[in-house]
This record gives sequence, structure tokens and C-alpha cells, in this order.
Amino acid sequence: MKKFYLMLLATILALVLAACGGDDSSDEGADNTENGEETASSGEEEEDGESVSAEAGEEVFQTNCAGCHGQDLSGEAGPDLTEVGSAYSQDEIADIVANGTDGGMPAFSDMEDDDLEELTEWLSEHK
Repeated sequence: MKKFYLMLLATILALVLAACGGDDSSDEGADNTENGEETASSGEEEEDGESVSAEAGEEVFQTNCAGCHGQDLSGEAGPDLTEVGSAYSQDEIADIVANGTDGGMPAFSDMEDDDLEELTEWLSEHK
């Protein structure tokens, strides 16, 4: 019976991790034009650099992490991250994201440096 539960857990984990996958809608190299007119990326019109960075960090989270940690950071398959900045520094969070943990957190070693920076800065502010 124990093997059954382990297989069930592994199956559920595989499905959840598949939902946590990367964003396939990468438009690297694409210009931001709409009907021949340039458009600004989301949040760029704000002059406050923190607002832009926070918005970008949240976007990275929603794309890569919300499937396991919940859209509101409250946890689902993964742990609650609502106060992760109280437990870990930005560098420690970056290490966990990039390298994963033995406790089930997968490594996101292929995450781009800018995305990792924005994500971990945003998460470290949740105290």
C-alpha cells in the first residue's frame, strides 16, 4: 500500500511540476509593435524603478512558480512563500531557485539571470 501512495504522490508531483514549466511564449528579439506603432513593455512607463522591478518579479513568479506555490504565494503543492523574505535573504532564495532542494523544489538552473534577479528581489521583500 505504501508503494501505491508513493506512486500517487509521484504522479501528482509530476503533473504539478509540468504546470510549473517555463513560458513558451518567449518573444526574444521581437519588437514591441502593435499595428506599426511601438508599445511599451508592461510597467516601463512608470518612472519608479522599484515598481517596474517588482512587477517584473511578480510576472516571473506567476509564470514559473505560481503553479506550485499559489498565485498569492500561500502554497499549494509547494510551501507558503508569503513571508519567505523573513526566512531567507535574496541570495539564499536565488540559490534555492537555481539549485533546488532535496525536499522537492526543482532546480531552475536555466532561468535567465535577469529573471532570477527580479524574482528573488521580489520574493525577498515578502516579510
